[in-house]
Amino acid sequence: MSSLQVLCSGLPLRPLPENRGRQAGVPHAPVRTPGLSLVEKQLALRNALRYFPADVQELLAPEFAQELQLYGHIYMYRFCPDIEMRAYPVEQYPCQTKAAAAIMHMIMNNLDPAVAQFPQELVTYGGNGQVFSNWAQFWLTMFYLSKMTEEQTLVMYSGHPLGLFPSSRSAPRLIITNGMVIPNYSSRMEYEKLFALGVTMYGQMTAGSYCYIGPQGIVHGTVLTVLNAARRYLGIEDLAGKVFVTSGLGGMSGAQAKAAVIVGCIGVIAEVDKAALEKRHKQGWLMEVTDSLDRCIQRLRVLQLGLQQAPGWAGLPAALGLCVLSYLVDLAPLGEGRCPAPWGFSRPLPVSAGAPVLLLCPSREARKRKEALSLGYHGNVVALWERLVHELDTTGECLVDLGSDQTSCHNPFNGGYYPVQLSFTEAQSLMASNPAVFKDLVQESLRRQVSAINKLAKEKFFFWDYGNAFLLEAQRAGADVEKKGAGRTEFRYPSYVQHIMGDIFSQGFGPFRWVCTSGDPQDLAVTDELATSVLEEAIANGVKASVKLQYMDNIRWIREAARHQLVVGSQARILYSDQKGRVAIAVAINQAIACRRIKAPVVLSRDHHDVSGTDSPFRETSNIYDGSAFCADMAVQNFVGDACRGATWVALHNGGGVGWGEVINGGFGLVLDGTPEAEQRARLMLSWDVSNGVARRCWSGNQKAYEIICQTMQENSSLVVTLPHEVEDERVLQQALQL
Repeated sequence: MSSLQVLCSGLPLRPLPENRGRQAGVPHAPVRTPGLSLVEKQLALRNALRYFPADVQELLAPEFAQELQLYGHIYMYRFCPDIEMRAYPVEQYPCQTKAAAAIMHMIMNNLDPAVAQFPQELVTYGGNGQVFSNWAQFWLTMFYLSKMTEEQTLVMYSGHPLGLFPSSRSAPRLIITNGMVIPNYSSRMEYEKLFALGVTMYGQMTAGSYCYIGPQGIVHGTVLTVLNAARRYLGIEDLAGKVFVTSGLGGMSGAQAKAAVIVGCIGVIAEVDKAALEKRHKQGWLMEVTDSLDRCIQRLRVLQLGLQQAPGWAGLPAALGLCVLSYLVDLAPLGEGRCPAPWGFSRPLPVSAGAPVLLLCPSREARKRKEALSLGYHGNVVALWERLVHELDTTGECLVDLGSDQTSCHNPFNGGYYPVQLSFTEAQSLMASNPAVFKDLVQESLRRQVSAINKLAKEKFFFWDYGNAFLLEAQRAGADVEKKGAGRTEFRYPSYVQHIMGDIFSQGFGPFRWVCTSGDPQDLAVTDELATSVLEEAIANGVKASVKLQYMDNIRWIREAARHQLVVGSQARILYSDQKGRVAIAVAINQAIACRRIKAPVVLSRDHHDVSGTDSPFRETSNIYDGSAFCADMAVQNFVGDACRGATWVALHNGGGVGWGEVINGGFGLVLDGTPEAEQRARLMLSWDVSNGVARRCWSGNQKAYEIICQTMQENSSLVVTLPHEVEDERVLQQALQL
């Protein structure tokens, strides 16, 4: 039998595979601290052993118990497959349906070591975004998929394959729920226990729905975010010479380095985990690596100052470590020990009284030549922010223009955020041995980070929250992030959804993606060509200026994608598209499959972080102000509506992005196989998948969403949406409440 046939043969029991334990030389998930009682430990062990017949339980019980003791969870390392884990061409999977083979392709991509953050712990990204809870679930799922017919649906409960159930050909082949815990028990403490018991799972977004496409997915989102941040905050289109400082090079955050180069700015990304940093460097996504803050500053300095060694010249303090500049400044009488602030500095410079100064200006390497640069700093981002403040205080120079943070702050006390007071190794040890002390250090570190950012923000520097719960956790830590007079979802700095991406969602634009299951790069090239043609044709036929701008960004993105080597894992592409664009691209791809221009089925999907897919008051719905930001009707209705309209599989999750208990989100997969039925499903499902969210945003009072949904109703008479009436005279409210 081939390796894939073995993989689809069910749990390997006769004989049991060798227990190789944790693999050395690969990243592993932090140790979890669920705090189980003895009774709960017994329950966790009982729950794990129920996957296995009685004759092997005595052998497996002690090793499962040891995993629980050492790592806080039973991963079943013995059953980690001894196979190259990657997305194989779809025709190689031994299945009865194309849909099942496509799902297998997606699952194995999520667990590919080149893609997954902690592959042996089945974590794809985000520190705890699980594909499955243990390896027994993986084996059983692959077995069920290999046997599934067009009249069965596989049901997944938080990683556990409940089984194959009779259904119709039009029903989804797979339905996934992750983390659907009763709201009153959806706390972090309860989650750690429930996950250790093996009864629930944090699927992040596209980890648990099998739709992750590697860091390319977030590259495009980051590209658009930084481009639109520059437009909004700096008033520019060209980012050449501008500096973007952030943190994180692990899972999704690994995209930041590549995004900086694509938009043409200078990106400095801090990362405490050397393995993650080296992984991005080897992939070519990170151009330079250093563990020296001095080197970072050297690469960022706008002007370098120094003394020409000649009689009669006075110089700046040697401690500044500055070199000689190339033009003569005519000193005005500013008082003893002062000279004018050169360009790029906000304050006068200290010099000897009465002395002229020769300033030599060969500028810093990157900004003067306006080269794009991604520089990885192996160290803590708090140290980097504090050093930037030091440079501002001592030289008057603000070396950063834009900033954000992509640490996994949704999970700050279990490896998502590392405090500046400890080394990476010390932090991993302390979070397992003394969680309470570790939490205190994390919160102190968050306060220090915010303090540094606040000082820089007094200059022409702009910071935003990247939807990773950074500001939410900073607020909980007591950091100064309050925005006076603001609502519950607003902070001193905006969420990127509120100020940067929110208008895009309101117009129906979001992260649409597809995967070529043949695994052939040529198929991906054909889809790129088709998508570009669709967007160019739409522009030629006339679209609003705001829509044209988004289409042009996408065309630029696709044309540069191959040059920037964005594919990691499956042959996939992402772009931000609206309803019309998604449907037109899907139809074009399906027709290309039908005429064999594309050799195998294509899976359509999207990030859950989209127009309709997620209710998250601190991210996706943070710009909804009618009080419904904390309601999850949109995401749940989207999940059900996608299932009713032809999705091949659907998923609904608790948690994702900003953390457990903070968000409900859902996604889908839709297999295009070249048939007319596939085209019809795509038209129906993709239209709903966008219009649902636009209609909700319209009802909340968003004017752009109002315009888009009205236009969509004009184009489709079957769509009838309830439209809001504004209160035109605020005095009506005031007078009524005075009665």
